Amino acid sequence: MREEFKASNLSEWGALSRNEEERIFLEGPKTRTFETRHAFSVFFEMIKGFRKFHFVGPCVTVFGSARFSEDHTYYKLAFELGQELTYKGFAVMTGGGPGIMEAANRGAKSMSGTSLGCNITLPKEQYPNKYLDVWMEFKYFMVRKFMLAKYSYGFVALPGGFGTLDELFEILTLIQTRKMRDFPVVLMGKEYWAPLRELIEERLVETRTINPEDTKTIFFTDSPSEAAKFILSTGTKKFNLTVKPRKILGEKKVPRF
Repeated sequence: MREEFKASNLSEWGALSRNEEERIFLEGPKTRTFETRHAFSVFFEMIKGFRKFHFVGPCVTVFGSARFSEDHTYYKLAFELGQELTYKGFAVMTGGGPGIMEAANRGAKSMSGTSLGCNITLPKEQYPNKYLDVWMEFKYFMVRKFMLAKYSYGFVALPGGFGTLDELFEILTLIQTRKMRDFPVVLMGKEYWAPLRELIEERLVETRTINPEDTKTIFFTDSPSEAAKFILSTGTKKFNLTVKPRKILGEKKVPRF
């Protein structure tokens, strides 16, 4: 299954972001005015995200690399996953960009499902794909990752790099520390994730840096159908969808087709 990804102008990957405020903020203390303005900027971006995604319904977040082209095996796997999740009644949320994200959104759209994206302002990787019903572009990674976690009742990680690993381990940490309930986490692409699986199940468990029960919601598979069934069977018991939009606040439910 090992295939080379295709991406144009690889030298542009990792170039400076179109929005430099977060980088500046993370480079040590600044003036009180700057720090306060930044805090309010983060706050208002979070409120905007709440209003955008509050009524998406049962949702599953799919993580994965932006660098895979549509002829790649992993892209096709993500497309089928998007279809299967839609068939099971889930909205599909991704980072909103190309590659694996585009494939999962595209699969959802092909089944007339609800396709959602949490984009990020980067110069190369993160242009919004064309298969999104509802999307928002975030300036701050921390707010974006919060939204990807907050509205989902299951998570799927397909092959990816540092960003995917960051998102995956943040979810696993939130579950381990009981900041989040035991929602299902699926890793698709068994060959790709084999070294990580060995690290988790053998090294981390054997050395007791994690407990065996910390792995109980992790499921490895190459089957989109099995992934969707696992999420449906272990995740639906935790749904509590009681919120309703209020017309007086200009809110409306995200359409389910």
